[in-house]
Amino acid sequence: MNEAAHIRPLTGLRFFAAMWVVLYHYWPKLAVSFTPTLIEKGYLGVELFFVLSGFILCHVYLESFGEGRFRYGAFLWNRLARVYPLHLATLAGVAALGLGATAAGYAIDSNVLDWSSLPANLLMVQAWGLAPHAAFNHPSWSISAEWFAYLCFPGFAWAAWKLRHRAWLGAALALGFMAVLYPAYQALTGESLTQATIHWGALRIVPCFALGCAMHGLWRAGAVRSLATGAVGAAFMGACILLATVSGAPDVIAVAAFGGLILCLAGMAEHGSTFASGPIPVYLGEISYSVYMVCVPWKLLFVNAAPKLLNTTSEQLPWYLWIVFIASVVPLAAASYHLIERPARARMKLMHESWSGRRSVAPAT
Repeated sequence: MNEAAHIRPLTGLRFFAAMWVVLYHYWPKLAVSFTPTLIEKGYLGVELFFVLSGFILCHVYLESFGEGRFRYGAFLWNRLARVYPLHLATLAGVAALGLGATAAGYAIDSNVLDWSSLPANLLMVQAWGLAPHAAFNHPSWSISAEWFAYLCFPGFAWAAWKLRHRAWLGAALALGFMAVLYPAYQALTGESLTQATIHWGALRIVPCFALGCAMHGLWRAGAVRSLATGAVGAAFMGACILLATVSGAPDVIAVAAFGGLILCLAGMAEHGSTFASGPIPVYLGEISYSVYMVCVPWKLLFVNAAPKLLNTTSEQLPWYLWIVFIASVVPLAAASYHLIERPARARMKLMHESWSGRRSVAPAT
């Protein structure tokens, strides 16, 4: 993303979303008898990622789509370069852990190692109801959902472009869609859409992505008129998110507030705010995908090794070791980002540029 397209506070917000998910996965391994409600709701960090994705992709691609300059193949290749190399690396890592444990005589759960789920994982369609189990690196179900949204992006972009001069209508339609879909899904399945993963994950992203697109339309329409408006709005939306998550309110309320928070933070940046725009929060945001993708493989490795180090049979960690456990995710993610994610992404983009160059110089026939 070029500098003009880089809304820095939203980059930092990605790290918050990733660590919220990490806490959700890691808290049960802490030797305490309670779980704070805010951490119990950590699965909503995925919704925050999804809303951000809709906003950012519209920010980067909507204008070219509307003006006829959008190239679907190049878009998909760029998106593939963004997510696939690390997805493949973590899949291989979990498979290696599972094979090693099997060779050592341990029984491996099908949600860790299931070869019948491998094709769907390799094709990133495991969250489309096409994988028997949530095997290998479980968080990658959301990457499969993202891939579904990428494939459908022209549809989202068409709607966003048509509504660009009626941004408030677009926002009302997105919120109305959420207000109908979430309770309908709950009534039909008996569970919340915000907790769907391997079977309905592709549906889970749709209302969030649409909300992100709608919030981008409001931002482009100048809905945040001043820095003060943005700051007050961001504080209010943050309070709404906190209240909704700790009070047991329906998840849809927090998801809607995510959209408002993203809108206000983008508006603050537009009006000159440097909030969450320094090098540290931006860097942490840049490695957030690695944080998200390495957290479960690291959990499998650490939690299985810790009992041997402590000479105990319990997977519950004392507080001092749990702090090491969670703090170590960030340097591991940084290593993953610099050794796998970033160079592989650059290599794939160079491949595309090379192919495009060859086509452009090919002689006419």
